[in-house]
Amino acid sequence: MTLNLFPQPLLFLAPLAGYTDSAFRQICKIWGAEVLCSEMVSADGLIRNSAKTLQYVNFEETEHPFGIQIFGSKPSVMAKAAAALLPLKPDFIDINMGCPVKKVVCKGAGSALMQTPALASQIVLETKLALQGIIPLSVKFRSGWDFKNQNYLDFGLLLQDSGADFLCLHPRTAHQMYSGSSNWEQITALKQKVQIPVIGNGDIKSPEDALQMLTETKCDGIMIGRAALGKPWLFAQCRDLISKGTYHPITRQEIVTTIFNHIDKALLYKPEKVVVRELRSQLCFYTKGVLGSAELRNKINHTERITELKAIIQSGFSLL
Repeated sequence: MTLNLFPQPLLFLAPLAGYTDSAFRQICKIWGAEVLCSEMVSADGLIRNSAKTLQYVNFEETEHPFGIQIFGSKPSVMAKAAAALLPLKPDFIDINMGCPVKKVVCKGAGSALMQTPALASQIVLETKLALQGIIPLSVKFRSGWDFKNQNYLDFGLLLQDSGADFLCLHPRTAHQMYSGSSNWEQITALKQKVQIPVIGNGDIKSPEDALQMLTETKCDGIMIGRAALGKPWLFAQCRDLISKGTYHPITRQEIVTTIFNHIDKALLYKPEKVVVRELRSQLCFYTKGVLGSAELRNKINHTERITELKAIIQSGFSLL
């Protein structure tokens, strides 16, 4: 089943807490994202049937292939959470062992698990068993805890031997958070070391970056995260450059159409007041790097109605 996910190097949308909800995922899918994933979900919350947690795991049929990413530090809880997700019929379960955020690592989850490889191994073993071979299990992790403790190679081998079907490496340390540069040479080294597919993640900001990562690391796919915010068409441009050797720049009208589509999809899941408030940061990403965008962002951040929001965007982009 895992091999069926990789008929060619695939383009993944990374899980981004607070951003990659169903509306945005669907927009990315329209623009060529080939594999989608939920926002990071607490295994403890899933076990408690927390309504707040459950909202993060719902997805539409059009989002397949779709993975649900869970985090936690207790093997039995992670296993129960994974088993509880099977009725939703995701295409894979991903375990987060890379999140460097304090509220996650202070509980021994996320990238903190790279400091406790035996526990990480047990989590993979029990979660794999809970999935009963029905769907694949993947793990996303980092280079290591800090520069002095970059154990990604031994960690990756351990995850493979514990039952992971494929891996995703973000080659920054936990201490780096999102600063500095990712070390793609580590993706190359991991790919050469393990026998299961490896997805590369980190600093893919352009189609040229995507092609370079695939060429240099020979990874089985690439995962794009923050660079897709405000630029979901990046996936289509990456695929075109990889497959055809060229790609087309985005037009203003395509940007406006994409923004309106994003807003309309968000309204299918949440009331207008919530959508206007929650989409402000997302919509501001669409305007980054555009002449006169500061004034446009200011207007976006001070409107309360969808009709006004669309009028501001239409007018703003027509004047740029």
